[in-house]
Amino acid sequence: MNLTTLIEGHPADRPALVSGDAVTTYGELRDQVARAGGALVERGIGPGDRVAILAGNTPRFVTAYLAVLGTGAIAVPLNPESPAAELRRELGLVEASLALVDPAGPAPAVVPEGAVPAAVPVPDLLAGEPAPIVERSPGDVAVLLFTSGTAGAPRPAMLTHRNLASNIGQVLANPRRPRDLEEVVLAVLPLFHVFGLNTVLGVALQVGGTAVLVERFDPRAALEAIRRHGITVVTGVPTMWSAWADLEGAPADAFASVRLAVSGAAPLDPAVRRAVRERYGLEVAEGYGLTEASPVVTTGLGIDAPDGSIGVPLPGVSVRLVDNAGEDALVGDPGEIWVRGPNVFPGYWQDEEATRSVLTEDGWLRTGDVAVVDDDGRLFLVDRVKDVIVVSGFNVYPAEVEEVLAEHPAVAAAAVVGVPHPHTGEAVRALVVPADGASVDVDDLLDHAAHHLARYKCPSTVEVVDELPTTLTGKVVRRTLR
Repeated sequence: MNLTTLIEGHPADRPALVSGDAVTTYGELRDQVARAGGALVERGIGPGDRVAILAGNTPRFVTAYLAVLGTGAIAVPLNPESPAAELRRELGLVEASLALVDPAGPAPAVVPEGAVPAAVPVPDLLAGEPAPIVERSPGDVAVLLFTSGTAGAPRPAMLTHRNLASNIGQVLANPRRPRDLEEVVLAVLPLFHVFGLNTVLGVALQVGGTAVLVERFDPRAALEAIRRHGITVVTGVPTMWSAWADLEGAPADAFASVRLAVSGAAPLDPAVRRAVRERYGLEVAEGYGLTEASPVVTTGLGIDAPDGSIGVPLPGVSVRLVDNAGEDALVGDPGEIWVRGPNVFPGYWQDEEATRSVLTEDGWLRTGDVAVVDDDGRLFLVDRVKDVIVVSGFNVYPAEVEEVLAEHPAVAAAAVVGVPHPHTGEAVRALVVPADGASVDVDDLLDHAAHHLARYKCPSTVEVVDELPTTLTGKVVRRTLR
């Protein structure tokens, strides 16, 4: 098998991608992917090689992604706006053989010098001789996506061809699903994130639909795209739905063409869901997932899930709620969400210890998220075991931010927590202890963070304190900080 085959078999003249006024048909996309794959093979890329992709939501990203998979290599999508220090670490960790970049994006990525043997603009690949798709085993790794557990810097999760294809199939097994060639999907979620990559792009291409690629979310411009292109499926994060709920002057029929509306990546405020329903007559179904599950685990589509519910497991996905004693939690009692199925990843790249911390011997993925289930089998998130902060649907891991802050010469210790934010769901709040004899310049510290972290990871506020609350073993007590 090879995930690239999801673009095979659709009518050649059917629009696959729309970007601005440019349309790429399935016939054109297949040709571009074959030529780009041939160019990669000519450069020595083959099965198992890691190839980074630094591009926004453009046809060039899609071509690069499918071409890399088609050669049997492993695609490593990275945030093109990440600072050089972060890109250098990520490229080095996966030992990338090549970086594919989009020179025409709104913020073209700059690959740090020496971080990878070569950086190639995607258009340069299109002059290659077409190459066939390489057959891979279902368990071969297709993609490495950076994510993390409760501590440490983000690490690359291995997602296989079977993982990604299985989750696409699980999504499509729902009676209410993207269903045929007539679907037009809004692809505004970043494609370097698993939600945009597999749940939006992968599903759209599997059914032969059209993905309308949008590089940056602007609520008013997005509504115009929905109207102009007759969008039928909108998959978003809570901050998008909140922005639309509050958007002044938006017409009541703004979502008239939309058949399916989904929210994920972070909890959706029930008040926002109600506001969208009342203002636009649109029912938004909430779901739940994580990178390690490729990503979708549950959905509220088709079950009339109440406000606040993340729905029920997808067909083919098994879910347990496990209490502190390691037993299945009773109805109404909280338990950690455990997941098992063909969509669950095999582990973290070259990190057996981290893998063992989340995967049980019999294949259950311990998510670190806590939920309860009602008498009808509908799940409700109630807490996180993890300290992860969710900013606009993106995970921010405290240990990574704290490490960067602590590298500043004026800082002796640092701790970060998530605090509620009206537009992004959560924001990063930092508390720092000055080094002996030093004075912390907050603006200088924020500049330091911006040079080492992606923008959404940077603290929005910094407080200088004399000490941090810790346990007897020296671990920071984050609940006190909150």
